[in-house]
Amino acid sequence: MAESKNIQTEVDAAYLYQVLADNENDTAVKTIFLQMAEIERQHAQTFADASGLSLPKPSGRARVLHTIGRLMGYDYVLGVLLDTEKSVSHALQKARRGKGMEAQAADTNHVRILRNILDNQTQVTGPGMARFEKRHRSVGGNALRAAVLGGNDGLVSNFSLVMGVAGAAENNQIIVLTGIAGLLAGALSMALGEWISVKSSQELYENQMQLEMEELEVNPAGEEKEIALIYMSKGIPEAQARSMAAELMKDKNQAHTLLVQEELGIKPEELKGSAWEAAISSFVLFAVGAILPVIPFLLSSGYSAIIASAVLSGAGLFLIGAAITLFTGKSVWYSGFRQVVFGLLAAAITFGIGKLIGVSVG
Repeated sequence: MAESKNIQTEVDAAYLYQVLADNENDTAVKTIFLQMAEIERQHAQTFADASGLSLPKPSGRARVLHTIGRLMGYDYVLGVLLDTEKSVSHALQKARRGKGMEAQAADTNHVRILRNILDNQTQVTGPGMARFEKRHRSVGGNALRAAVLGGNDGLVSNFSLVMGVAGAAENNQIIVLTGIAGLLAGALSMALGEWISVKSSQELYENQMQLEMEELEVNPAGEEKEIALIYMSKGIPEAQARSMAAELMKDKNQAHTLLVQEELGIKPEELKGSAWEAAISSFVLFAVGAILPVIPFLLSSGYSAIIASAVLSGAGLFLIGAAITLFTGKSVWYSGFRQVVFGLLAAAITFGIGKLIGVSVG
């Protein structure tokens, strides 16, 4: 079972890197993706040879990711690939050890392989490299992940709230009112939190960047030494590092960009995100999930509405769990039903508490 899963993972990775290559306009970056696809095919064949199994076709998950790439852009697909590379590498090493095969350096970290290919690919243009770096940074922070988690928060919290009130109150109007209030309160809280988070981060980084620019103006010699030390820390000989630092200091904007990235760990282009856009997105995503358990009470009442709400919410929970597998690579059924069990358990607890002690609504 483990061997077939590892083979499938490698086949899917090869398929998706090929998809990225087929949809890449930059010739040099396209070459990188083709090289990665070939590496993944070789790994898949290694698994297959070690286990005596044949290579399968790309999975449904990989094809869904391809479809999402068409709709949302292929940056997301690369993000998912990079997000799962460490587990893939670990699985390959484990399989080699289990079969008494010698580990290979290329097995340890596919992200490092990508990095090495980029470093040795002299034809990658500046814009092409910037686009690749942007894709790399999208790991863990892409729009689809936010959509899934935001919808999950809204659904689970409001489903539990509605079931708690439904357990204590027979008045359908009170249940609907509570559900809508919970939707608005939760969505507004999420939106405000997201706005504050993005805005405060931007203000903090902008202040740090301004201080760095002031240091360049007030103490250029000291900053030049810092730049030389940064180059030396990367393995560049001292004389060459000092020469490079002196050359860079001729353009304070370039020197500032380097110091901000290397010393502060800030990518200036990452500060361009809109706090309002993040807030509105959070509000909508939370509201989409939160409305599901309320819909049946708008159309019916009593236990029929409670059952319908549980069924509709359960379906939503399963879809969310299935969507999570796009990031984790786990079984759709396992992840989906796990999400359903946890969500229904939370709602059952609040329903039981509502039945036992009641809820006072003013």
